[in-house]
Amino acid sequence: MSVIVNYKDVEVERAEKSVLKDVSFTLSTGEFHYLVGRVGSGKSSLMKTMYADVGLHGGTTAEVLGFDLLNMKKSKIPYLRRKIGIVFQDFQLLQDRSVSGNLRFVLRATGWDSRREIDERIEEVLAMVGMSNKSYKMPHELSGGEQQRIVIARALLNKPELIIADEPTGNLDPQTGYQIVSLLHDLADNGHCVLMATHNLQLVDDFPGKVMRCEGKKLIVESPVLSC
Repeated sequence: MSVIVNYKDVEVERAEKSVLKDVSFTLSTGEFHYLVGRVGSGKSSLMKTMYADVGLHGGTTAEVLGFDLLNMKKSKIPYLRRKIGIVFQDFQLLQDRSVSGNLRFVLRATGWDSRREIDERIEEVLAMVGMSNKSYKMPHELSGGEQQRIVIARALLNKPELIIADEPTGNLDPQTGYQIVSLLHDLADNGHCVLMATHNLQLVDDFPGKVMRCEGKKLIVESPVLSC
């Protein structure tokens, strides 16, 4: 495993107000991490710092996939974001085009120009999420769970080492949510690093992983429970 995220003693701010202080943690390839905490505790803000949507201040180190977030020029942000897969709670699929159209749009926007390679990559990621037979469907023709699988496929397009999932089960029924979390764990088992924010602690119990907790403007990295 190699470290791909390294924060040391940094502060997260939004609207000039401190959200989290003295934040220190590392994420490595092949790991599954949960980020838990109450609404408003800073989970989403911390995740957004990793793709430079929210700023970081002070501290010693803030590195993501080789990018120095404390000293990075704005012109470098698109290159950072291409290396991260982001899974949103509210899907954010383009409603005016099919599943394959949504995925093709992302690939073209991130520099892919070969029609053959684009089609092959779309087939690959849809197979990875069990949606090979849905490429022609429009988003409104899919269930919530199916849409979330497409969102995960979209996150995988550029073969990211880091996948950030912000409450990916929040709009899903419990059974479908479990399927999505199981899929994300499979991705970690295959070498991706997955960071998932959730308020559903039952998922944490049923699908064990490393846990970080936002509480009292601090990030607490919990020690994993070792089974006997």
